[in-house]
Amino acid sequence: MKLNITNLKDKILEGYEITFEEAKALINIDHINDKDSMEELISCANEIRKNFSGNSLDLCTIMNVKNGNCSEDCKYCAQSAHYKTNITPYSFLKEEEIIERAKDVQSKGAHKFSMVSSGRGPSDLEIDKICSIYKKLGEETNISLCGSFGILKEGQAEKLRDSGVKMYHHNLESSREFYETLCSTHTFEDRVNTIKLVQKAGLKVCSGGIIGMGESEIDRINLAFELRALNVDSVPINILTPVEGTPYENNPPLHKMEIIKTISVFRFILPKAQIRYAGGRMQLEDLQELGLKAGVNAMLTGDFLTTTGSNIENDKELAKRMEFSI
Repeated sequence: MKLNITNLKDKILEGYEITFEEAKALINIDHINDKDSMEELISCANEIRKNFSGNSLDLCTIMNVKNGNCSEDCKYCAQSAHYKTNITPYSFLKEEEIIERAKDVQSKGAHKFSMVSSGRGPSDLEIDKICSIYKKLGEETNISLCGSFGILKEGQAEKLRDSGVKMYHHNLESSREFYETLCSTHTFEDRVNTIKLVQKAGLKVCSGGIIGMGESEIDRINLAFELRALNVDSVPINILTPVEGTPYENNPPLHKMEIIKTISVFRFILPKAQIRYAGGRMQLEDLQELGLKAGVNAMLTGDFLTTTGSNIENDKELAKRMEFSI
């Protein structure tokens, strides 16, 4: 199927939702040899972003408050107890340390602060402790509060909401079909159900995935359509950082332009969402700026869970060069 990319963009600007076949045609563009189509795709994705989101750039930060010893066997994850990796497990950090970090990133210009913990999901005792910290954060900072604690049970999302949390992060990770190869200890539907619980509680949702795990490009657009059906607000695109000791430790890196193409196609499928640079984006090196021309309008900044990202000052400079407003 050969598409007129510019015509498709114009339809999206008028409210049209692209079909799976149209998205398939976009993701099948030869990102190495068809430079004209790639330039058109990137330019049109940028126009879609500008039309629906303007030039504002959202900066969020995360803090890993409990590390390692996770019961789940997600093949990409350094924190799984099923694999021997080089991370140092630790139990829940002290409240004072968490509040100090939140104040620090707020002073540097971050918009959001999220606590993140390893594990399948929080117990009722843990969720009460977490909510107590959020209430303190609300008293001592003005930063928007987010959270990521895995699979939630009935009533837990409401507790998070009442403690001041505005957005919950819970990735689908990949397509429904590919997910069966990623993890055996919980299902894709478990993740979808958590997103629905969060939305029912009135929280915004941050949910995306990881590319480079061995999935097909069709798996990637299937993920984007799942996210569209769930009407998520923020879509982090992570690029796999192979971790020694995990089943994916020897996965080959993706071509940089394949990453850029994926970002652009996500923008066509999800025209109004925040599409967020997340873990692994440093692999783009000098093409990070191109990603900001290809549909990205949000960034996870600072240290990411078990891999190091950019820092807030560098990302603010990047945004300024690309004429985004923070």
